[in-house]
Amino acid sequence: MAATGSVLITNVRPYGEGEPLDVAATDGVITAIGPGLIAPDGATVIDGKGGVLLPGLVDLHTHVREPGREDTETIATGSAAAARGGYTAIFAMANTSPVADNASITDLVWRIGQEVGLVDVHPVGAVTVGLRGEQLAEMGMMADGAAKVKLFSDDGKCVHDPMVMKRALEYSSGLGVLISQHSEDPRLTAGAVAHDGPTAARLGLAGWPRAAEESIVARDALLARDAGARIHVAHASTEGTVELLRWARAQGIDVTAEVTPHHLLLDDSRLETYDGVNRVNPPLREERDKVALRAALAEGVIDCVATDHAPHASQEKCCEFSQAKPGMLGLETALSVVVETMVRPGLLDWRGVARVMSERPAQIVGLDDQGRPIEVGEPANLTVVDPDAEWVVDPAALASKSRNTPYEAMSLPATVLATVLRGTVTAG
Repeated sequence: MAATGSVLITNVRPYGEGEPLDVAATDGVITAIGPGLIAPDGATVIDGKGGVLLPGLVDLHTHVREPGREDTETIATGSAAAARGGYTAIFAMANTSPVADNASITDLVWRIGQEVGLVDVHPVGAVTVGLRGEQLAEMGMMADGAAKVKLFSDDGKCVHDPMVMKRALEYSSGLGVLISQHSEDPRLTAGAVAHDGPTAARLGLAGWPRAAEESIVARDALLARDAGARIHVAHASTEGTVELLRWARAQGIDVTAEVTPHHLLLDDSRLETYDGVNRVNPPLREERDKVALRAALAEGVIDCVATDHAPHASQEKCCEFSQAKPGMLGLETALSVVVETMVRPGLLDWRGVARVMSERPAQIVGLDDQGRPIEVGEPANLTVVDPDAEWVVDPAALASKSRNTPYEAMSLPATVLATVLRGTVTAG
């Protein structure tokens, strides 16, 4: 989407620091920062209300369901949800129908996202053909296509064959792209629907052990070491994964990781109601995992927050727990959950929020125009936040086409007042 016109954001505090001031942008670039700026004729003016100004948020893990499941989400509705959540760039996962395992599909997703124009929708390419884990997809052609695919993942399924993963990592290293692994040994999770612990045992739900995730994290770290490649761990969910990431970094292995908002806030005590909205992959874990994930995010052992926004139709959630589709909405609530779990307890300040929700994800995938400093001459991809607001989550009021949020009726802190993509207001 081309940048046009001018915008003036008044009465904001970049990174929540200092006294409120104004930020002006023209033709998609920040042109002035200071108090008392005058809006040029025809400029869009946003009252920041003394709130926090952040660089636009970046999500490395979004499901927009198009092509194939437009009944649950489209690129347009997913983009609207993202903009309302403060995002200026999202990465759309490849488990669509047909699978995004070739340049024709990834280029289509990119083109539609640009036509919608609310956020930059970067398609994620599949690692293997059809997500079957057998034959590598044409990663090079997707990387060279119009979409310039930077991230590859079979998310929803693990690339479980170690030889296939080894070859994928070697190939990715030569291309300069990144593989995000859905860490789950399927031999340990057959029929599993809940964390393998006391809650699942009491409720009669098939257990999903931590080792199913941790064994793949450890294996892939070693494969990446030997391939001289980078590896990204999707939706880290266990205390053990945190320790493995710490170990891998100490060995000089180039591994990064994300955590979802729901794994920061929720745990398996939510399963007592058997409500399918709480089924997710990987499952909600125990309190000790949640505590470890928060500490790791604050420390930087886990690099960033990624929503794993996963829309589902009502009939796919309003059913027996074991039959419910795994996944939760996340784009419109992610920032609030991070404020609740990380800012309010003092684990992160607003600079830290910018780091884990904008700067690090952009750096991980090499987005040069996102996650940039709020400075003159930088791209005007910005999010205005009211840090003192409280709001109650109403599924019917969300921009997503689906309603499967685990936060229904929950009071959350902080609201997005406006989102700006290259100088154009996309929400607020």
